[in-house]
Parts: sequence; C-alpha cells; structure tokens
Amino acid sequence: MVESKNKVRRVDALSKDRIVLAAVEILDASGEGGLTTRSLAASLNTGSGAIFHHVGSRDELLRTAVDSVIADVTAGMAHEGTPEESIRMLMLGVFDAIQAHPWVGAQLAREPWQPALLEIFFEIGSRLQLLGVPEAELFDAASTLLGYLLGVASQHAAAVNLSRNTDRANRRASSDHPFAPHVTRLADHDDRVQFVAGVEIILAGIA
Repeated sequence: MVESKNKVRRVDALSKDRIVLAAVEILDASGEGGLTTRSLAASLNTGSGAIFHHVGSRDELLRTAVDSVIADVTAGMAHEGTPEESIRMLMLGVFDAIQAHPWVGAQLAREPWQPALLEIFFEIGSRLQLLGVPEAELFDAASTLLGYLLGVASQHAAAVNLSRNTDRANRRASSDHPFAPHVTRLADHDDRVQFVAGVEIILAGIA
C-alpha cells in the first residue's frame, strides 16, 4: 500500500508541462531521433508509465512540444505598429523559432492543420483583417503567407543535417540558362534576409 501511494505521488508530481519541457530540451539537443521513451524517462528520472499517464503517445508529445514553442512566439505579441509591421513581426518570430528549433519546422510541415498551425493561421488572419483585406480574399491571403512560411520551414528542416554552405556551393549552376548566374547566390545569401524579402513581396501583392 505504501509503495502504491508513492507511485501515485510520483505520477502527480510529474506534470505535463515538465514532460514537454524535457522533450523540447531533448529535441533541441538530439533532434527527433533522440526523443525516445528511454531518453525522456532518464531525463525525468521516472518510468515510461508515468510519462504516458500525462501524454498519450510520442506523436501527441511532439505536437504538444510544437504548440509550446509557437505559443511562446505568439504570447504577448500585440498588434503593434502598422498591420504590415505586425505581420512582419509574427512571420519573423515563427521563422526564428524554426531556426532555433529545427524539429519544429519538420513537424509543422508534416502534419496539416495541427493546433500550432491553426494558431499561426489565425494570428496571420487577424492581422490581415486590420490591414483591410476584403473578406472574400482573407483566406487566400492568409494561406499564401502560411504556405510561404511552411515552405521555408520544410526546406530548413530538410537541410538541418547537411553542411548547408557546402551543399549550396556544390549546386551552383553550370548551365547556360539565362537565370543560372542568379543561382550562385545560393552559396552566400542570408536565409533570414531572403525570408524577409519574400514576406515583403507577398505583402506588396496583398496591398
């Protein structure tokens, strides 16, 4: 009876927030491959049963970890400045989160309309409303910004385990195509600067 009560206390002490925080730390350090029941149990000094008492599955844990990261981006992000500035802040906030946590990009790109993705979509849409985008065009405008963000997220996630500069250099075009000289910029452009440029192009089209 005493042992059973101790087990209950340990399960109660192990909150979902603690599990998610530990999972984020493992994902940041080792990527998705490093997040196993064993590694999580070792980090929390508990058993797998206690973990899954709070989190139903590894997939659920991944989704919840992404929710946590995106919530940190959107929390307290007021609609400051002009609507355009607010959209830039939001888009860059998510971009920087993906840069800091590459596994977030992979998860966002993998599973459509998960809670974190909907949160981003709603935040984009509310800012576009302030921008004065007509109701009939809101969904398309928000989807375009979200699609651009997810494309960048997917591309970044795919490149995480590569030497990106080397990979770009190896892909420089030797073609005589008229656009080929522009491809040489792949080796030395700044991802964040290019991302901002893409957001500006989309915002200009929306305006």
